[in-house]
Amino acid sequence: MYVAENGEDVNHIGISVSKKVGNSIVRHHITRLIREIFRLNNDRIRTGLNIVVVARVAAKESDYKHLEGAYMHLCGLHHILKESK
Repeated sequence: MYVAENGEDVNHIGISVSKKVGNSIVRHHITRLIREIFRLNNDRIRTGLNIVVVARVAAKESDYKHLEGAYMHLCGLHHILKESK
């Protein structure tokens, strides 16, 4: 995951899934899962960010819950989660 400020009031996401991960069906499935994870957890992340997610080969074997956990873990490592109130 790469994160950069964008100077706007909204977050943008970019998703990169290499051909090494699988064929187009697998790559699009992973892309849809990551986009849905971003959509559902966007309120837990600070605004004004460009987020680029690079899916690795292990994502092919992962389910939604595992990918969501990995995404939230990376958000914590990048310190972009909102403070809990």
